[in-house]
Amino acid sequence: MDRHPDDLISQYLILQQPYYRPTGDEIALYQAAYAVRMPIMLKGPTGCGKTRFVEYMAWHLGRPLVTIACHEDMSASDLVGRYLLDAAGTRWQDGPLTLAVRHGAICYLDEVVEARQDTTVVIHPLTDARRVLPLEKRGELVHAHPDFQLVISYNPGYQNIMKDLKQSTRQRFGALDFGWPSREAEIEIIVHESGASTETAIKLVAIGEKSRHLKGHGLEEGMSTRMLVCAAQLIAGGVAPRPACDVALVRPLTDDPDMRDALDGTVRAFF
Repeated sequence: MDRHPDDLISQYLILQQPYYRPTGDEIALYQAAYAVRMPIMLKGPTGCGKTRFVEYMAWHLGRPLVTIACHEDMSASDLVGRYLLDAAGTRWQDGPLTLAVRHGAICYLDEVVEARQDTTVVIHPLTDARRVLPLEKRGELVHAHPDFQLVISYNPGYQNIMKDLKQSTRQRFGALDFGWPSREAEIEIIVHESGASTETAIKLVAIGEKSRHLKGHGLEEGMSTRMLVCAAQLIAGGVAPRPACDVALVRPLTDDPDMRDALDGTVRAFF
């Protein structure tokens, strides 16, 4: 038996408060944007807290959060829905974007630049005064629920000619910039999320900061806050600091032998 739509959307409610450590006025600015249902683009490097932020805001506003991890093979049907065959014949199944539009959820397109540009065009009618989603296969025009909001995340540091947002898409969104937290804030985040000691967090943040200085000088990205938390979790769980950093920080970041040696040297300097 098919589930009632209200049951489907209720599973996207965030029931427990996610931990989020503000770094500026992003909470107040997002609340103001949501009050007028402005589509929002969260800009910043991978692992800096964009997803955690939107989870926190969905909980804070009491709205369901439908998260879609974008990828290069994602089609428009993956977003809006498709016809399916079952024992009773052919039936339509809403995609996650359509579900959010109908029922007033926040829809979060994570790393939207990974999606094909022809796919992201389907969101355009939702991001202007029309606030509609055309379902061409059904011949239906879905008017967005008053509580619906569209949020996308975007890493400006990961772009090239083939992977960037069109201006016709970018200009439909307000934007909040995210970067690495301050040293004090990042230490606090790591301690809270991992249970590691403050001393361990201080050393990990120092390692992370040094890696970020290598961006563009052999590394595409420096160590993210998320990576530092993973290393801290291993250490808090009893793994020795050097192998923990090797597994959680050095190996995922690069395969270049010289760069690995440089990062290993940084880890040895602190542990």
